[in-house]
Amino acid sequence: MDFFTDHGVITLICLAIFPKLTLLIASFASGGLLWWLGWIFAPHILVAVLSLPYCDSNPELVIVAWVMALASVLDPPAIRLFAQQNK
Repeated sequence: MDFFTDHGVITLICLAIFPKLTLLIASFASGGLLWWLGWIFAPHILVAVLSLPYCDSNPELVIVAWVMALASVLDPPAIRLFAQQNK
């Protein structure tokens, strides 16, 4: 399964920038309590989980999705503030 046969580059960009809006508007799997909890609390993690079926054909997309998901969770401003205080 290839990501680009099902979706386009614009979908990929929108998933990175506007994950909640894109997940609602685009034709992605929806439903279930876990999906809605992911959509409400951690949309980037939901995008990363939904990218897993494309791991065989597009491993770089899966890696980028997980890096973006972890970066959104780790809160970079708090990390910079912590680094400045420890100098």
